[in-house]
Amino acid sequence: MQLRIGFGVDVHRLVEQRDLIVGGVKVPSSFGALGHSDADVLLHAICDALLGALNLRDIGYHFSDKDPAYKGINSQILLTKTFEMIAERGYSLVNMDATVILERPKLNPLVPQMQEVIARILKVDVDCVSIKATTHETVDSFGQGQAIKAYATVLLQKHA
Repeated sequence: MQLRIGFGVDVHRLVEQRDLIVGGVKVPSSFGALGHSDADVLLHAICDALLGALNLRDIGYHFSDKDPAYKGINSQILLTKTFEMIAERGYSLVNMDATVILERPKLNPLVPQMQEVIARILKVDVDCVSIKATTHETVDSFGQGQAIKAYATVLLQKHA
């Protein structure tokens, strides 16, 4: 059995008058993440972790922010396409672990919904999708509510 580990990170600035989408879930908020797509920081970090595990470069390489086809795209589509690349190479997800850093609003009440969205896309049980939400305790741009960050780690297994 061949195992591969991948790590991903993503950061987006927060701005007024934009939806805040995290883990495929719309978070009630007066501000959101700025980006070419829907700027779902968690799904982007997971994409990078999956791609990194198989040495397939990064999300920007496959889904360029210069390509108008991806303008405003739902990041669930990007994660689905990324996972298709993984499956085409004979791999499946064993589990993933992620952390989202956001000062406010609190994400913990929405974590179960995020787990369901991600588990469906990655074709695993919800129990295989760990998501933690934390703050930066008012320190730096994240703690001051100017940005959101996500880290993700995945473990992939090659099918026999």
